[in-house]
Formats: sequence, C-alpha cells, structure tokens
Amino acid sequence: MTNKNSEIFEWIKSIIIAVIIALLIRAFVVEIFVVEGLSMQPTLEHHERLIVNKFVYRLREPSHGEIIVFKYSPERDFIKRVIAKGGDTVKINNQTVILNGDPLEEDFIINEYISSYGPKTVPEGHVFVLGDNRSNSMDSRESTVGFIPKDQIKGKAVLVFWPIDRFSLVNNEIITN
Repeated sequence: MTNKNSEIFEWIKSIIIAVIIALLIRAFVVEIFVVEGLSMQPTLEHHERLIVNKFVYRLREPSHGEIIVFKYSPERDFIKRVIAKGGDTVKINNQTVILNGDPLEEDFIINEYISSYGPKTVPEGHVFVLGDNRSNSMDSRESTVGFIPKDQIKGKAVLVFWPIDRFSLVNNEIITN
C-alpha cells in the first residue's frame, strides 16, 4: 500500500470510529430534544434545544422537581416536571398542588390557574408530571397522559444550548413543602 492509500484508509477508519462513538453516545448517554409548545414556560421556551441525560435514570430513580422527557406516543415525546413518584399521593385543590398532604411551594410557576385533581396515589414504577405553565399543559391530569411508566422516561433535561442567549442549566428545582 502506498502512503497516499494508507492515509486515505486511516481517514476512513477514523470517520467510521467517530460515527460509531457518536451513535453509542446518542443511544445511551445524551440526546438533543427540541421543546415544542408552551407547556413548560417560563422554565423552557418553544423551540429551545436541550441536552437530555439518558443515562442518569439507569443509576437512580427520577426525583421530585426534575424535568424529564418521556415517550407520549410512538411519534411524540413530552417534556414535563416530576411532581410525584410511586407511592406518593397527589391532590390539586384551590390551585395548590398537595403532595402527601403538604402543599408545594413552586416558585417557578407563573400561571397558577389549575383545575382540581385527586387525591390519587401514584402507582409504583410510575411518576406524575405537570407542565410549569399549568393552564396550557397536557400532563398527568389528562387521562390520555396519566401516570408515566418509568420505562417510558427517556431522560433528564440538563442543559439549554440553543438559542445561545438562553444557554443555561435546566431548572430542575427541588419542590419544597
């Protein structure tokens, strides 16, 4: 093999290895998602690009307050905030979310109009999610969404990277009561 052929072979080999590594990272570690809609305002805006950690929930369960991406249907993913986990009881009364008997203090909410719900206990292996823009969110309150099985969760939203002026870590604020 000549030097030129050897160099071309090395370039091809390097490109193939890079593609394989990129595919493995996308499949198991991180993925990019686009926010579609207004249900997570003001935390996330329509058309923002996010990096989602797909690996974290292989090591642990989702926590209260974390923003997750989950499979809603074969064609559509949703982005919402975890309010309750398996065994928790959730109730919404007078526009206040009550978790296990205690009202939540959610400083990130700007639109608090929300209908009554529950009380309902989240089944083990599931989470209850709400959008931050409660009056404009299709979430666990809807029978078509309901409790989210953990195997439908794709990952945890960690970073907004586009548009560049919104570059920031995602507010996975712990909900206090």
